[in-house]
Amino acid sequence: MRQLKSVICIIVAWVALSVGTAAAQDLRENLGRSLFSDQKANRIGDAVTVLVVEANSASNDTKSNTSRESAISLAGSAKAGTAPIPDAGFSLATGNTFKGSGNTQTQGNVRASISARVDSVLPNGNMWINGSRLISINGEDQVIKVSGIIRPSDVQADNSVYSSSISDAKIVFEGSGMIDRSQGPGWFTKLFHWLF
Repeated sequence: MRQLKSVICIIVAWVALSVGTAAAQDLRENLGRSLFSDQKANRIGDAVTVLVVEANSASNDTKSNTSRESAISLAGSAKAGTAPIPDAGFSLATGNTFKGSGNTQTQGNVRASISARVDSVLPNGNMWINGSRLISINGEDQVIKVSGIIRPSDVQADNSVYSSSISDAKIVFEGSGMIDRSQGPGWFTKLFHWLF
């Protein structure tokens, strides 16, 4: 009887272990149901807020100065008997001076907040995100697009990530409407520049 009980206990323990192993899941799948974890994006279809904070500045200053001078001179005088021959002289001088300078300076500041979606999860756990936002006011459209790869560790507790933490980032700001059309050159000006 004891042997039968021990065999039954062993079988029950083996079944419990095999069922527990078969039902084991990736910890990331249960993060959404946990009371103690942050609700961070980690699966395809999850949303993440991208905080676009870009401040770029570049400057370049060049100067060059060259100078060259040359001179050739020839003079002569002669006498034939007591009568003097008029003096002859020849002189040639050249000079070349060049001065050049150039200065380039660019600055750009962009601040925006946009929600993006996780399109795919790479084998190492990194996520490819893609998102866009269209703002239309009085016929003026402004489109913001963002895409790139983020690491799960860069996603903050409030499910946001800074644009500086996105690798292979592509951030595009585009506008269209009457103001955009009025800022560009007209067709005649474009044709004139194309011809000349």
